[in-house]
Amino acid sequence: MGLVRGAGGVEVVERPAFPVNGGALCGKGRTAPAVLSSRVRLTEPLVRSRVSGELEPAGWDEALDRVAEGFARVRGEHGADACGVFGGGGLTNEKAYALGKFARVVLGTSQIDYNGRFCMSSAAAAGTRAFGLDRGLPFPLADVARTGCVILVGSNLAETMPPALRYLTELKENGGTLIVVDPRRTRTAEHADLHLSPRPGTDLALALGLLHLVVAEGRVDEAYIRERTTGWEEARAAAMAHWPEYVERVTGVPVPQLREVVRIFCDAENAMVLTARGPEQQAKGTDTVGAWINLCLATGRAGRPLSGYGCLTGQGNGQGGREHGQKADQLPGYRKLTDPAARAHVAGVWGVDPDSLPGPGRSAYELLDALGRDVKSLLLMGSNPVVSAPRAAHVEERIRSLDFLVVADVVLSETARLADVVLPVTQWAEETGTVTNLEGRVLLRRRAVDPPHGVRSDLEVLHGLASRLGHGEKFPVVAEEVFEELRRASAGGVADYSGISYGRLREGDGEGVFWPCPQEGEGIQGEDIQEEGTHRGTPRLFLERFATEDGRARFVAVAHRDSAEETDAEYPVVLTTGRVLSQYQSGAQTRRVEELNAAAPGAFVEVHPRLAARLRVADGEAVAVVSRRGRVVVPVRVTSGIRADTVFMPFHWPGEGRANTLTHPALDPVSRMPEFKVCAVRVERVERVERV
Repeated sequence: MGLVRGAGGVEVVERPAFPVNGGALCGKGRTAPAVLSSRVRLTEPLVRSRVSGELEPAGWDEALDRVAEGFARVRGEHGADACGVFGGGGLTNEKAYALGKFARVVLGTSQIDYNGRFCMSSAAAAGTRAFGLDRGLPFPLADVARTGCVILVGSNLAETMPPALRYLTELKENGGTLIVVDPRRTRTAEHADLHLSPRPGTDLALALGLLHLVVAEGRVDEAYIRERTTGWEEARAAAMAHWPEYVERVTGVPVPQLREVVRIFCDAENAMVLTARGPEQQAKGTDTVGAWINLCLATGRAGRPLSGYGCLTGQGNGQGGREHGQKADQLPGYRKLTDPAARAHVAGVWGVDPDSLPGPGRSAYELLDALGRDVKSLLLMGSNPVVSAPRAAHVEERIRSLDFLVVADVVLSETARLADVVLPVTQWAEETGTVTNLEGRVLLRRRAVDPPHGVRSDLEVLHGLASRLGHGEKFPVVAEEVFEELRRASAGGVADYSGISYGRLREGDGEGVFWPCPQEGEGIQGEDIQEEGTHRGTPRLFLERFATEDGRARFVAVAHRDSAEETDAEYPVVLTTGRVLSQYQSGAQTRRVEELNAAAPGAFVEVHPRLAARLRVADGEAVAVVSRRGRVVVPVRVTSGIRADTVFMPFHWPGEGRANTLTHPALDPVSRMPEFKVCAVRVERVERVERV
């Protein structure tokens, strides 16, 4: 999209030639200029008065001095790891890179992670484990429309990524088949040729049951397995323990539906599996995604044209945000912080001793849980964990216990209201920077309007703080200069951006360049395009070899296990959470847009008619949803589009309707993803009425 100034102010204009969405926007994109208004956003720093205890306006020098003094004091009294940094999946590549560098070079802390840990981390871990590389989609999104069958697992694309729905529509128009796996009959499921409705937390058993049938019915691609994979015998043996009748009992999906999925998926000439938060936001999310990858590998549906496994990202820079160093265990270019060669390379770019770089720190929830105890101060950019974190009341308590909290944000979010210093920063239309979409396509987003007076960019904030702490020369404020450094830091890494420049990104009507894109020579795998000796990027990965040492994909043997919290007599219903069309993430920005609020004004809980009858409640009447972690009160929406043993809540609202008050913080042992999608609750009628 682009921006123009009309008689009514800034307006969004479509770009029909753009290859990903064809210019189509959802309501959130169309109304995004509303948040540019000074009426709804921060325009001056705020500091907490030492007299009144309230947040009060301050100048930038006072605010930055207060921040530098606060972190210097905490570091001096408690050590570098008492300083924490928490980033966001919506930060540009340049800001994510600079934030990770700031944590490790200026603060010297290992305690940095980001909210993307709550989004795609299980898929990233499973993809890396199987393929040696994590990129959301290893092929352009347009390929989805050209395949023969798509199994879409745990994604309500019609509401969470509406412009991408056209590819599923085109898939069906082209004669392909759409299979949707979701406990709810969502708007996306309405488009499906076949909808499977498993009990939340049983996606792993479902995938294993399908693989069992693939083996039992002789649908395995033996030649592909022999030539391009390792680990099949162990994975096969694990899957064979999940016979169809057992899987039906666990998931609630009838055996005939399981057989129909296998028939459709294997009969198609090409096929894909796409996952999203449903199977990923579980304490067994990595193994669950791995089981779906095993299904693709066993049937020869990975590393071939128009086939493969892909993950649908969930934030504005969900892919790029996890590549350049704001994760606890990671350096730029998707390098491992524990790799001596990676440390030496990045330290050389940064001009520091490799031994000065701290080791891996805590993952996102573990970092939040440590606040006020081991971690005494926190710099937070682009996140609102008071609303978005699991076990949110506990996280809010930990945040309140900090010695010192700094929040850089566009609006005064629920988390920012608790800060000692709030720094107003620029947003998408007011700054230049790059983002990387779910296809691995690096895009240049150019500044279109001037920010309000008193607002600075995150890069300027980090430069100002670094200057006060003795490292200002290492932190440029111009995004292109930061990107040039990022190119050098990523060179030779898994996510190699070294062959991408702002000059190249300005070419080609802004269509972007796919990573990996080394400076010259051949790509590390897949399809690449050469032009006059310059690498042009890699739209399709793995066509010749996978990114493992031997070039083979790895099967991983996995087995179904219970969720961290199963239902019982006291908490007999499963709660699952998600998004709605007119709100986004923690709602900090979208809840300030009148049109979006009119469409989705507040929290609610979906319940099946049988559960509503047992509770004696009707649409709009209030109920309490109670878990072992807390209680929320919300109005009911009665729908037959959800399982009778399951309720659903969106997580965009704070306060009495905060869904994450209820959710479980159990972590995946590999990805450290919390179990947002499954927890045990009870639903109780309350004696007041709220209309939806």
